[in-house]
Amino acid sequence: MSGFQSTATSLYEDQFNPEVVRMSTKIAVCNGCCCGRIEKGNKEVPVDKLKQAWKENDLDQNVKLNISTCLGPCSQNNVSLITIDGQRIWLGSLEGEHYDSIIEWAQNIAENSELPESLKSQRFIPLS
Repeated sequence: MSGFQSTATSLYEDQFNPEVVRMSTKIAVCNGCCCGRIEKGNKEVPVDKLKQAWKENDLDQNVKLNISTCLGPCSQNNVSLITIDGQRIWLGSLEGEHYDSIIEWAQNIAENSELPESLKSQRFIPLS
């Protein structure tokens, strides 16, 4: 039981330690049953380009990238889900330039976490 208490105490103390880095921003990019499936008439999801940009620019330091299977709202096709400070932002009907904007946003998030206009226009609220 003492191991649990020391872990809990350590986690509590970490909240107040400025040297502890917490990752609060994530993006899940759908590449599932519909998203990225050109045979279904959807635009390609540039998975390799995203992974390469994250690696080359060390973007995982500020934004965790997850290439996901189906996220759910298939009617929007090519969706991504951003989680930032506990808020969920759904983006849909994404195309090449939108993915470029996601990369640019991730590169600049330390200075400004606001989404660029090109992504704001792709926001939607899933029905369920």
